[in-house]
Amino acid sequence: MENWEQTLGAGPLLGIAAGAVALILVLVIGLRLHAFLTLVLVSLLTAFATGLPIGAMVDEVLVASFGGELGGVALLIGLGAMLGKLVEHSGGARVLAERMVALFGERRAPLGLGVASLAMGFPIFFDAGLVVMLPIIFAVARRLGDNVLRFGIPAAAAFSVMHVFVPPHPGPVAATELFGANLGTVLLVGLVMAFPLWYVSGYLWGLFVGRRYVLPVPALFGSVDEDQPLRPPSAGTVVGVLLLPLVLIFLNTGLDALTSVGTVDADATWVQVLMVIGSAPVALLISTLVALLVLGRYRGESGTALQKVVDSSLGPVCSVILITGAGGMFGGVLEASGIGDALAGSLEGIGLPVIFAAYVIAVVLRLAQGSATVALVTAAGLIAPAVADGDFSPLQVVAVTLATAAGSVFASHVNDSGFWLVGRLMDMDVKTTLKTWTVQQAILSVVGFLLTLVVFAVG
Repeated sequence: MENWEQTLGAGPLLGIAAGAVALILVLVIGLRLHAFLTLVLVSLLTAFATGLPIGAMVDEVLVASFGGELGGVALLIGLGAMLGKLVEHSGGARVLAERMVALFGERRAPLGLGVASLAMGFPIFFDAGLVVMLPIIFAVARRLGDNVLRFGIPAAAAFSVMHVFVPPHPGPVAATELFGANLGTVLLVGLVMAFPLWYVSGYLWGLFVGRRYVLPVPALFGSVDEDQPLRPPSAGTVVGVLLLPLVLIFLNTGLDALTSVGTVDADATWVQVLMVIGSAPVALLISTLVALLVLGRYRGESGTALQKVVDSSLGPVCSVILITGAGGMFGGVLEASGIGDALAGSLEGIGLPVIFAAYVIAVVLRLAQGSATVALVTAAGLIAPAVADGDFSPLQVVAVTLATAAGSVFASHVNDSGFWLVGRLMDMDVKTTLKTWTVQQAILSVVGFLLTLVVFAVG
């Protein structure tokens, strides 16, 4: 792959990408072929169609993309599922759900879950935060009508908002550096934008789809009819267990920010050790071990019983992990084929105002290859020279940075691993996921861009 160059133009590549997406929809929705098989098959066909080197096609593109996606996702989902199962099995999810309903009231429970998810989403990545929060979402949904979308979409949208617009998440941090924007200002403006963005695209939209599509709560962490323990943990204990990974990950991101500005020595052993402890997989591992003690052994559960509980958590999420990895494989094929570079190159000279061009290029890259982070970083790299040469105020540079972020989240669909993650965790079929999550991401993108236009005008 090192010396290979794509000879197809943007037009044929775009046609191949569109045909691949259409084929996935036909196979999954029309022919009811399993999503994992569909994604692997279409990834292979797309690799052939785009002319990727046959010798490197399987190992360097298909397997590498699949493994690269699984490297993080499998650990996060597996450990998160264990933690969630322990919270559910101990009765802690039901206890915390009852406390949240009492605090916010039945009508405002989706609001409470969303606000809690916004807070958790500040330091924790989208997929890890969603998996950790799921047992509480499911418990509240069962308590108030057994409708997963009414509670799940607002929470998932909250994690998405924070992941896309607010440092220290990797996408906005990388874009901030490429544009030369002030990181503190990006953080401040992103936080100001976060709540109205979530309220419109997550809360209001979640209530709407919750009325339109009534889906039962999946038995991901246990059966709805599973017997609850006689001595469940207190709500404070459950909150402490769920906050532990949040605190550890926040420690990592805080140290990362301090090392980037030179306040702390990045090569110091204690810094490196704490950053490892605060990485998402290690933080979830520590939290799961703590949950085994606090929610298991200290409540009188035997080691054998806890082993069975933890083991039972992995079966239901295997499909989620494999499908998410296959979604990463499909996105990896589209990226390796050069479609993103070809499209970005053809869009670069269309003559739009800088902030519009940044948004449009990020949207097209997102639709073409799936990854929001890749779309954001690529679009930022293309537009950065124009921003550097232009007469823009510091606040306007921040607005362009966040406009690019808004474009990178537009309309998550079948080439995005996050699409499959959300759909499978909430037990939605592809058609329902397109009608709910894809539209939510489009609303988030458009509303986010409109807010950045306001910031740009003010700046």
